Amino acid sequence: MVVNVRRWGRAIRGALGFLTRFPVNHHDGDWDAFRSTPAAFPLVGLAAGAVAALPLLAADVLAPPTVAFGYLLAVYAVMGINHLDGVADLGDALVVHGDSDRRREVLKDTTTGVGAILAVAITVAGLALAGLGLASLPVLTAVTVAIGAEIGAKFGMASMACFGRAPYEGMGRQFTEAASSGSWLVPAAVVLSAATIGWPHPATVAVCGGIGGVTLPWYWANRHLGGINGDIFGAANELGRVAGVHAGVIAWTLL
Repeated sequence: MVVNVRRWGRAIRGALGFLTRFPVNHHDGDWDAFRSTPAAFPLVGLAAGAVAALPLLAADVLAPPTVAFGYLLAVYAVMGINHLDGVADLGDALVVHGDSDRRREVLKDTTTGVGAILAVAITVAGLALAGLGLASLPVLTAVTVAIGAEIGAKFGMASMACFGRAPYEGMGRQFTEAASSGSWLVPAAVVLSAATIGWPHPATVAVCGGIGGVTLPWYWANRHLGGINGDIFGAANELGRVAGVHAGVIAWTLL
């Protein structure tokens, strides 16, 4: 039991260091423990999503655009902008003409093209507009939707680590080689059970939307790149969040 507790502690520290900008002290073995513990993804999503959602508590006091801007700033202050680099690289790979080899070449190129600029702009604008939608919801609902979207996106990343394939060396392979399909069962049981119990609450819809948003770059990468890499993980995180929040807002509007 002591060994398991230590491993989980290392996994959480590794996940916080990779997925957020929380000031954590890194120790030897944290990264390896995180890679082999996919359940750390949604756990960190819960914690980081809760902190990033704090500006939404002012929805009853401040104007919606101000609250939305605060939420946007909080997301990137907590999560950092490293994963946006994946969105940028994916944007360039999406618009280039050529086969899988050509797209992978563009994906690894450090040059920023028009596709990258457009992809990042759409993603940031999508999150800002999602924040505006959150600001129009009851405060508690808005906060839970934002947290649900973060959990869904992180669970989607955990699923990629467990079931994805990486065609070459890199960050993507570090996750896919360390995580097993069996290690997916724990986060799946927790996240999907909670979503089922709470359905059709907007927060549970946001969880499902976050997962669904991750599948889009994952599917595209499998079809056009031959598999996933670190950029796809980053892009999936960002797109999953945007999709999850919009799904939660839509659910509140329609239900």
